[in-house]
Amino acid sequence: MFDENGEKYLDCINNVAHVGHSHPDVIKAAVKQMELLNTNSRFLHDNLVQYAKRLTDTMPEKLCVCYFVNSGSEANDLALRLARHFSGHQDVITLDNAYHGHVTSLIDISPYKFNQLGKESKKEFVHVAPSPDTYRGKYREDHLDPAGAYAGEVKKIIEETQKNGRKIAAFIAESMQSCGGQVIPPAGYFQQVAEYVHEAGGVFIADEVQVGFGRVGKHFWAFQLQGEDFVPDIVTMGKPIGNGHPMSCVVTTREIAEVFGASGLEYFNTFGGNPVSCAIGLAVLDVIEKEDLQGNATRVGNYLIELLNEQKRKHPLVGDIRGVGLFVGVDLVKDEQKRTPATAEALHLVYKLKERHILLSADGPHRNILKFKPPMSFTREDAKFVVDQIDALLTEMEEATGNKISTNMQCKRKTNEENLQSDCLGESINHVNGNACRQENGFYADNHVVPCKRIRT
Repeated sequence: MFDENGEKYLDCINNVAHVGHSHPDVIKAAVKQMELLNTNSRFLHDNLVQYAKRLTDTMPEKLCVCYFVNSGSEANDLALRLARHFSGHQDVITLDNAYHGHVTSLIDISPYKFNQLGKESKKEFVHVAPSPDTYRGKYREDHLDPAGAYAGEVKKIIEETQKNGRKIAAFIAESMQSCGGQVIPPAGYFQQVAEYVHEAGGVFIADEVQVGFGRVGKHFWAFQLQGEDFVPDIVTMGKPIGNGHPMSCVVTTREIAEVFGASGLEYFNTFGGNPVSCAIGLAVLDVIEKEDLQGNATRVGNYLIELLNEQKRKHPLVGDIRGVGLFVGVDLVKDEQKRTPATAEALHLVYKLKERHILLSADGPHRNILKFKPPMSFTREDAKFVVDQIDALLTEMEEATGNKISTNMQCKRKTNEENLQSDCLGESINHVNGNACRQENGFYADNHVVPCKRIRT
């Protein structure tokens, strides 16, 4: 990416510009169709039919009905409507730390958001299951069957809900949690959850807004990592689908679509599936195939993980490396045994990398996970460059602090140029009240109070 002064930045986080920023093939397709015709989707157009066919060809056979909309939030909101109409139920099971969108219906089922408002903010119809995190979750990598154990937690929620006279409409999960900290569910987890949810009369919604369209490399959709025997009832997609153009889609079964259609509430979306959007969507699929971006995700992703694992062996701050394809998380810790989140250190790295013209972000419930989700055109040279810079910064931090950085230091400030190490390691992550926080660290002795804000990337 380039800023207004022509300065070049390496983009390691932009999963919206999926096939690369301003890809000429995508731009050409958009302009060509816009010059010819753009109208609302009440008018039948070949692009709509062709794109629906191309999209469903990437899916398991039973996922064959498309609803085109304009954003990931719109897609997930519609998915909830489909689930509730089909099941006749209201309640939703979601994962801890999940984020599914910004509209009211989705804030309600996104603990990543509603937890910031306090314990009373969770709605009665929402039930939160533990995130299937095998590094710092309830059941970890040494558990004999983490998939079964985490699925068992969902079963307990269903049983408790039914005892209280309520019924489950849907279980919704990102196929791999992004805002939740780059969490890769253990294989077999979704299959068991789907079984319990179906027995309760609900449906399984796979949210692919962050991780779909070949990002995992070996499969086109991240839910396929669970195995061929798992097929969700509804799949939602967004972000990368139009390479920056606002479009999204919900794909479901004919059975669910027919029940929804028979409800009497006709579904219509003015801009969803318009000729220009579908032309762009087709161009994105063409580029993914023509440039073998799935293969690139596997090759470069494996190389990136290999380089990061070298840093794990070298630096005690690196607690865990996890990921598939070009979706990778680096879990930074203060203590390798206790796995204490290194929040300040993670944010320090993000700020210092930006000074070196590398765009990366930190996320997860403790904001200590460095997350990689770059455009799919990311190269081995890009991977080597960013990891070399991370290596240098981790070395500087360890030398400056003796690997003992205060947990209280949560705010960023800059002092004079003579003291390059006077950058505080981060920014407060006070989600609830945004109070000012006090800095104490090994870089300088004086204390400062600065207001805190949260950065979203």
